[in-house]
Amino acid sequence: MITITGDSLTINEVLKVVRDGEKVLLSEESISRIKKSRSMVDKLLKESKVVYGITTGFGKFSDVKISCSQALQLQENLIKSHSAGVGKPLPIEVVKAMMLLRINALARGFSGVRLQTLQLLLDMLNNSVVPWVPEQGSVGASGDLIPLAHMVLAMLGKGRVYIDGKLMDSKLALRKKGLAPIALESKEGLALINGTQMMAALGTLAVYDSLNIASAADIALSLSLEALKGILAAFDDDIYQLRPHPGHYKVVKNVQNITRGSKLVLYKQPDRVQDAYSLRCAPQVHGASRDAIDHVKEIIQREINSVTDNPLLFPDKGKVISGGNFHGQPLALGLDYLGMAVSELGNISERRVARLLDASLSNGLNMFLTKHGGLNSGYMIAQYAAASLVAENKVLSNPASTDSIPTCANQEDHVSFGSISARKARQIVENTELVLAIELITACQGIDLRADQPLRDLGHGSRIAYSIIRELIPPLQEDRILYSEIKKVKDLIHSGELVKAVRGELDIL
Repeated sequence: MITITGDSLTINEVLKVVRDGEKVLLSEESISRIKKSRSMVDKLLKESKVVYGITTGFGKFSDVKISCSQALQLQENLIKSHSAGVGKPLPIEVVKAMMLLRINALARGFSGVRLQTLQLLLDMLNNSVVPWVPEQGSVGASGDLIPLAHMVLAMLGKGRVYIDGKLMDSKLALRKKGLAPIALESKEGLALINGTQMMAALGTLAVYDSLNIASAADIALSLSLEALKGILAAFDDDIYQLRPHPGHYKVVKNVQNITRGSKLVLYKQPDRVQDAYSLRCAPQVHGASRDAIDHVKEIIQREINSVTDNPLLFPDKGKVISGGNFHGQPLALGLDYLGMAVSELGNISERRVARLLDASLSNGLNMFLTKHGGLNSGYMIAQYAAASLVAENKVLSNPASTDSIPTCANQEDHVSFGSISARKARQIVENTELVLAIELITACQGIDLRADQPLRDLGHGSRIAYSIIRELIPPLQEDRILYSEIKKVKDLIHSGELVKAVRGELDIL
């Protein structure tokens, strides 16, 4: 059980909830803060104070005063009018993360929701009643209004949800789990949808997966070095000392540890002085991506414990402030950066695949890694797939955060498009997992062609990775269908099992 305080949630805890089914509950301190901020809303209503979103309309209608008798209808109208999402539904794990992050933000006690409203969202999460949320429509300021409105629509019994793997009416699904829809009161609709939680949810999952990809990329690099009889001098500590970027150091140490004891990867090779850039410059390229991922991890970690709605209530100071914490620019820039960083891991991986397959570049391996070329194409077309994926990643790496289209009759005249940055980053992560899967498969085939006894000749970590992949994929003797094998290894990467197995035996980062 993970206790929600509003300011201590970690990326790993988010993953435990959305992928492992960990349950959550509110801390006593957060419950007290929630009640205190709600009391402030009730006081403002009693005094008929003019406060944005409580006794006024929204956006350009902020100068339209709403009477207390209309306040409840105002909140429901907000949710219905903002439920304008389009496109495919977000994956269930993303919506679960959205729910968790919204709970965490509201638990800080600066938003004015009632405890029972937040408790319903928490109960839905704990019972896997997951709203159906379209992935398109958010401009990333005022936060993720549209996707969060679809989330709240399910709380009202007016939307659809996934339950037990089926899509159904939310009112029926809530009843099945012993829950009941809620009627929103003043400020609650705005508090629930005015935030960055779709961007942050996608970003949290993408960062977690990117950290795993960075280590998987070092494992794939090490196996390619084994297959290509790489030169280990490029991974010397003395080179790092002259340009001490932290990511560079991690890659150097990983490759040293994974290939330790290898009879194929040598500090110097007798037939050449240096390797091509995709091998020799891998510490600099992988390392730069690692540093970028770590930077975005810091952004995400701050964001998931931030309060991002508007207006914000400060009960202890008696203040209500209308500001811009909902603006997604910090996430938009960071997630564009993350996409570029992960894309580069795919770019250099595809170049190593091409080198493994080209007999003129592979230091003695068969063309397309087949002994019977002509009759068999070997892994020729696997490189086509990798090339397609990295080409798509290059398009997706164009930043969304540099664009802005004014909305709400120019009241909201600069938006972040962080939701697009987040969706692009997730797709780049998935594409790169596939590229790395292709590299791992082709590197293992190269090793089989290179070494009569791979388990004897490989480095200690390389041997572990090679064995795991060979449990899934046998050596290629003649042409066979490849797509299912690529998916198997992609799933092995995504699950974290490959990195976990190598890390369990070695000190890799």
